[in-house]
Amino acid sequence: MPRRTAPGRPGGADGKDATWQAQKSAATRNQIIEAAIDCLVKVGYARTTTTRIASTAGLSRGAMLHHFPTKLDIVKAAVEALHAKRLKAFRKSIVAAPPAGRGRVHQAVQAYWQHVRHRLFVAFFELSVAARTDPELDAVLRPAQAAFDEAWIQTAREAFPEWQGDPEAFDLALHLSRYLLEGMSVSFLTHEDPERGERVLEYLEDLLRNLRPTGNGQRRLRSN
Repeated sequence: MPRRTAPGRPGGADGKDATWQAQKSAATRNQIIEAAIDCLVKVGYARTTTTRIASTAGLSRGAMLHHFPTKLDIVKAAVEALHAKRLKAFRKSIVAAPPAGRGRVHQAVQAYWQHVRHRLFVAFFELSVAARTDPELDAVLRPAQAAFDEAWIQTAREAFPEWQGDPEAFDLALHLSRYLLEGMSVSFLTHEDPERGERVLEYLEDLLRNLRPTGNGQRRLRSN
């Protein structure tokens, strides 16, 4: 006679049902988070309401509020998802850079430029602007951004070990690239000029090659 599985145990009907419900719940939460990110990109933070998010997700507002009771709850989850996706994309793009030579700097600059041109960065920027005058949002975004920055810098250090002979040069190169490319990306949101953008990218690459340590650990060019 077959052995019966007690109700509620894994492998039993109740266990399978619980697993299915958990998967369905996780899928719905992801659906809501993606809808929130879409809304941030398309209409901005102020117009990203729970009603709009629910409509974009294809859910009733009540069904959405079952998973996220408030807009801030959705934003918290969206911030976590944004940072995880951005970090994953950054790692993937950096891995694609050639191991050595002139093309390595070019590939790295192009990879981060494409990264900050992505909709995920636009959503993050939208939240950053809103957080300036929204204490609740700022309290969510600030620690999350600090965690992202730490992981981002560590990822860059691991990806470019040839710079570790001169940590000061690496820090300068990393943040020069970040501030310039992120700033240009924001500028392109309202006024895109590809030709000027390419010239800036080429100039940045030249600066980075001059900063890059030589085989003896010295920079190719030092400022006075």
